Amino acid sequence: MKPFLKLTASAATALIFLSGANPSFARAPQAAATADAAAQSAPTASWPEFSGYKRYHGNCSVCHGFDGLGGTFAPNLTKSLKTLDHDAFMEVLVNGRQNGNLAMPAFGADPNVMCFAEDIYTYLKARSDDKLGRGRPSPQPKKPADVAAAENACLGL
Repeated sequence: MKPFLKLTASAATALIFLSGANPSFARAPQAAATADAAAQSAPTASWPEFSGYKRYHGNCSVCHGFDGLGGTFAPNLTKSLKTLDHDAFMEVLVNGRQNGNLAMPAFGADPNVMCFAEDIYTYLKARSDDKLGRGRPSPQPKKPADVAAAENACLGL
């Protein structure tokens, strides 16, 4: 039975190519080229913007929504940062905020947020100023060695 299956698979592959059809596995290089072209045309993110994207989506997007566009429980941060300055943003991030029944928790004691607070702000400010579009920034920059050392020190690693 196995030789028949091999012959059938070989025959099917031959028929696809002889018929002039373009099978999906033959389109893979075309799809890769299209993805590369899209990545090259996308605005390049700085390391802080890319790091902020990752940290924001790991900690903040649950309430504030994908790409900072707001959610059921929290405001659209791309709009808030049009009027909220850096110090006011950091004040809320560190100490939290109560607004009626809604509350932003304080993250001042959370190293997974505070060690990356500047990156989160940089990412959201770039989104607010329309310097970064929606979704994962591409291409992703390489993390500088001095940044990696500072992160490790902040995290106590």
